[in-house]
Formats: sequence, C-alpha cells, structure tokens
Amino acid sequence: MSIKPREGAISWDECFMRISHIIAERSKDPSTQAGAVIVTANNVAVGMGYNGFPRGVDSEIFPWEREGNFVDTKYAYVCHAEENAIYNANVQTKDCKIYCTLFPCNECAKTIIQNGINEIIFESDKYHDQPVWVASRRMLDAAGIKCRQYISDLG
Repeated sequence: MSIKPREGAISWDECFMRISHIIAERSKDPSTQAGAVIVTANNVAVGMGYNGFPRGVDSEIFPWEREGNFVDTKYAYVCHAEENAIYNANVQTKDCKIYCTLFPCNECAKTIIQNGINEIIFESDKYHDQPVWVASRRMLDAAGIKCRQYISDLG
C-alpha cells in the first residue's frame, strides 16, 4: 500500500493572497494596509511590497491624513504595495502576475504595464467607480492585462 499525497492543500491563489495580507501587516498606514506579491508563471514569489513611505523617510514626520491640501496628506509621499513589490523584485517581472489586496490605482497600473506584468489577481475593488480606478481599468484593458478578482473558496 502506497502513501497518497495529503488532500486539502490550499490553491496557489489562496497561498499568494494570504501572503499579500501578511506583508500588508508591515504597513504603518493607520487607515489602509495593502499588500502585493509578484510571482512567476511557475508560481515562484519574486517580489513583495506594502504601502508605506520610501526607505529612509521617517514615517513620524510626514502626514498620514487622507484629506486636506495634497502636500499635507499621505498621498504625496506613500509608495503603494504594487510599486514596492516591483521595486523589491529580485528578477525582471516580465510575464509575471501580481496578487494585490486592493485593485491597483492608475499610477500602479502604469508601473505594472511598464514592467511587463501580464495578470493581476486582486481581492478588494472597493474604489471601483472612482475616477482613478476607472482610468486604471481603461489602461489595463488597453494593455491586454488580465484582471480577475479572487474570492476565497475557504469561506
């Protein structure tokens, strides 16, 4: 009698989305913690990132506010999870896919397109109808990048 492989292992999608959530926990952002993982076509993780200020920028001296004058909000200073995953990748990301806790904004979409990533697997699309995300989808569609929402089948 031979030993059979264990049943019930999680899918690659579940695995990489969980990792995206774990890396998001590194974020110091008080309102939104986002994470991203870049993987090859063979499901090898090659880059991870979370939203936060650039390396060497003290998170205590810049604002975390969401409203007000642009230079007085976090949006002028924060690098998004998708950008950081690309910056942190240890190989070229051409033909890779990226797992994101949030659907990428228009700025991240440009970075994803420019770096040759061909698939986006996202969990939340809570900003779907806001102009930044409408523009993002238009660019991603025009570039032929596959986008799909991941919903865990584990409940």
